Amino acid sequence: MAIETTTTGFAAADESYYQVSFGMIPGLKNKTAYHPGISRNYSAHLKGVDVRELMKNAVDASFKALNTTTGGAGTAGNALIPVFVDPRIVDISRKFVPLTELVPRVTNQGTTADYNRVTAKGAATTALEDAALSDTTSTFERVSKVIKYVYSIGKVTGPAQAAIPPYVLEQFTGTGAGNVDANPFTSNPAPNAMQMEVLLTARALKELEEDLIINGNLTTSATGGNGPDGSEYDGIIQLQSTTNQTDLSGADLTWDDVEGAVRDAYNDGGRPNLAVASPSALLALRKIMIDTFRMTPADNAVELTFGISAQLQLSTIVGNIPVIPSMFLSDTAAARRIYFLDMDWIEMRVLLDMTFEELAKANDSRKFMLKMYEVLIIRAPEFNASIIGIA
Repeated sequence: MAIETTTTGFAAADESYYQVSFGMIPGLKNKTAYHPGISRNYSAHLKGVDVRELMKNAVDASFKALNTTTGGAGTAGNALIPVFVDPRIVDISRKFVPLTELVPRVTNQGTTADYNRVTAKGAATTALEDAALSDTTSTFERVSKVIKYVYSIGKVTGPAQAAIPPYVLEQFTGTGAGNVDANPFTSNPAPNAMQMEVLLTARALKELEEDLIINGNLTTSATGGNGPDGSEYDGIIQLQSTTNQTDLSGADLTWDDVEGAVRDAYNDGGRPNLAVASPSALLALRKIMIDTFRMTPADNAVELTFGISAQLQLSTIVGNIPVIPSMFLSDTAAARRIYFLDMDWIEMRVLLDMTFEELAKANDSRKFMLKMYEVLIIRAPEFNASIIGIA
């Protein structure tokens, strides 16, 4: 973050307005009458009037049968029983975002990410003694990718800031991954409404980033960000395109398909070291490993960096390739995919990493944005391979 942060890792937010008004007075509890009002201004009229003894019998009689329904119905229950809300909040819309941590983040100067590729080297040759020697020329190409701008907007009204109590967002990390077992999700306290909104907004930004890494489309809006056409950068599906692609057209996955895809990447100079799969495609892979190689699920466990747990490890001609599922790859029959990636050549070029910035204040509310300027590049799609159209 670009400004002062709290222990949760996000921008510091103002304290609750209630705390600012009354929290500095020791012993002043919630709902304490702190202005005596008429009891002081008209004390002479009330002095010496004590009706406690007169009311004693009536009070005792009226509350002999005190029970949970005494006082009649109240909001969300009965009048005399307050509603106690669990301070723990669970985000049922959460998605795992391992690639935001596994793709290297590289600083970038300027609004484009430019790099060169050697597409053909000058050929070496053999010759006879004292033969005429001809020089050869290597071929280069320049690739340029435009930085795109990713935003997440939040707003908290003044009454919300004053009224919403502290909560805890369970197993929630505004940034970071989280994937099945051994995930780095931890509970994050939200001491006030502003802090909770910042946490939720940050998480939304990272989930959009993961979506863009997989499904981003420079031409059309293919992610859940719903931005205008041209506002996204290309993700893995677009950058890899048909290079070393095996299309099963709805057929079942076989081990030969896996070996063939890795071979294609190897023949083009690649060494895939990570596979990303649709959840059901990963299940098909696990079944193949069990049926073909008699391997148990425990035999395939492997821990990746950042606490991300791969659910399968493939033994291939380029070595072991861990496989992780993606919640952003289609899991529809005949649309499932597996990407075998050489992560040494995949980068997130970053002009500006996640930054908090207050927006103009026009009403009794605080509005802010979180933003990132970045673009995904795959410098050598030829080093990767994919299997699509899996049943």
